[in-house]
Amino acid sequence: MKNRLKDLRGEKGWSQQALAERLDVSRQTVNALETGKYDPSLPLAFKLARLFGEPIESIFDDEWAD
Repeated sequence: MKNRLKDLRGEKGWSQQALAERLDVSRQTVNALETGKYDPSLPLAFKLARLFGEPIESIFDDEWAD
């Protein structure tokens, strides 16, 4: 699933490790999310949305929906 996590993280000036600590996940999880190798659980997606102050739909792009 495509997403804007790397850009949003960059705007905050956070490293992957800093974001991981805020989300209570590993840095590897953040990397997998950013590269689209891992789709977040719904609770994690909501946590990301709250953290960045963005709706889930503006962070994650559901490629197969038109």
